[in-house]
Amino acid sequence: MSSNSHSEKAGSIVCVGLGMILGSHIAPLSQQFIQQADVVFMSVTDPLTEAWVRKMNPKCQSLQIFYADGKDRRKSYQEMVDTVMAEVELGKNVVAAFYGHPGVFAWAPHKIIELAKLKGYHGHMEPGISAEDCLYADMAIDPGRWGAVHLEASQFMLYERKVDESAYLILWQLGFVGDLSMSKYETDAAYRHLLQELLTEYYPPTHKIAIYESPTLPTETPRIEWFPLNQLSLISVEHFSTLVIPPSIPKKIDAEMHRKMKNLSKVQ
Repeated sequence: MSSNSHSEKAGSIVCVGLGMILGSHIAPLSQQFIQQADVVFMSVTDPLTEAWVRKMNPKCQSLQIFYADGKDRRKSYQEMVDTVMAEVELGKNVVAAFYGHPGVFAWAPHKIIELAKLKGYHGHMEPGISAEDCLYADMAIDPGRWGAVHLEASQFMLYERKVDESAYLILWQLGFVGDLSMSKYETDAAYRHLLQELLTEYYPPTHKIAIYESPTLPTETPRIEWFPLNQLSLISVEHFSTLVIPPSIPKKIDAEMHRKMKNLSKVQ
């Protein structure tokens, strides 16, 4: 573990990413932090991944115990933060390990680091390969070519958004889309039908879209299932399913901006 500076209290927290595929996506530095930690907290649901982390450091505790059916996830997240910070405040070098990237669609890691720094402890985050990274590779999407807008599915529905139909629209956490209670781990077809209605304001009903699910074991393959937009409410999804909506119209050049850019090129 990196040593604390003279201005920091004894005790530290590093939130690391385990990546998506067991044993394949973790950075060597994150693995080193886990091995050297006084205590490791892990937020993983797969028993194989849990066993693998425990092999690196047996001083492990699971954060999954804070989840329960019908329980507001915001309460679970706060309990995770409190539990991790209690160990940091005892002067221990703590690691919290999360699936994928610890800073992507994860409230607790950001809050833990923010709180640690506020209280005078060292805290930082080490990235991991996320589901987004896997999506780009598995679906052969280059966000630099068309552009890509990433949104949490329920937020896309709830807030007013400007949709760019010439770029990819990628909606995360499709499995519990529309859950305002933050207590469900899946929502039914009626919620997806509401999302479908919203999307058809921007895209043709027959526009081809896809469900993407990243593999978590080296022996697995990704789920990439294409179907027309008007069948979204009929498709089976998991809480970790991602909706991928390709561009439906070509990019359109802004003629006035193009002219200004050409003029600048002539001057230079």
